[in-house]
Amino acid sequence: MAVAGVVAVVPVSAQTAEYRAPRAPDGNPDLNGIWQALSSAHWDLEPHGAGPSVVRDLGALSATPAGLGVVVDDVIPYTADALAQRDENRANRLQRDPAIKCYLPGVPRGMYMPFPVQILQSQQHIMILHEFAGAVRTVYMDDHVPAPADSWMGWSNGHWEGDTLVIETTGFNGMTWLDRSGNFHSDALRVVERLSRRSPETLSYEVTLEDPSVFTRPWTMRLPLYRRVEANAQLLEFRCVEFVEDLIYGHLRKQPQP
Repeated sequence: MAVAGVVAVVPVSAQTAEYRAPRAPDGNPDLNGIWQALSSAHWDLEPHGAGPSVVRDLGALSATPAGLGVVVDDVIPYTADALAQRDENRANRLQRDPAIKCYLPGVPRGMYMPFPVQILQSQQHIMILHEFAGAVRTVYMDDHVPAPADSWMGWSNGHWEGDTLVIETTGFNGMTWLDRSGNFHSDALRVVERLSRRSPETLSYEVTLEDPSVFTRPWTMRLPLYRRVEANAQLLEFRCVEFVEDLIYGHLRKQPQP
């Protein structure tokens, strides 16, 4: 039975390794489509157990699911001071997580939030559209220039290495988090993403983060992204600014709501 199990597994592995993605008009792999992560990275990048909701009245509906983690070697290599800051962020995440106030999610967080992402591919540019907050990222494939200014989503330059799309993003404002557990970075962050087709309905997503102000060395995480295959799949509106106006500005009302 053990031998039979091994025999059954080998062809599947070989099929994944030998998969050749469909081609775009320029001959590069076609990454067009709507994709979504199905991991617990949104809650915590590192391995973690299930935990209670930060809002008591939401009970189990807002509890944190357990996760095996997506960080290579499991642990994010913080400096001592940065680790203390991460722990303080975690203890106060209900007040401090920028995504709660509908700020743009940043890179790479936007890629593994529980919202779909659409990739639109051409030879000169690749657009990455996020359902969360309507965030948009342009990947410049030809005209590579440094970031003209710091921003929430950074400035992305891309190129192909064989069948892998490689995106380098810099120029961050240092105000985004990496997940809901307080993991963070500074404005010195440099992100290198690697996307490749591993099957008709999955992408391999690997991302390396380098930030000497926060981490002792570069580190990497890996996770798959899954194609949304339902009929008429599309990004829908999630205009979350409308949902947080009272949270952010309610104290300015002449007659505050109870």
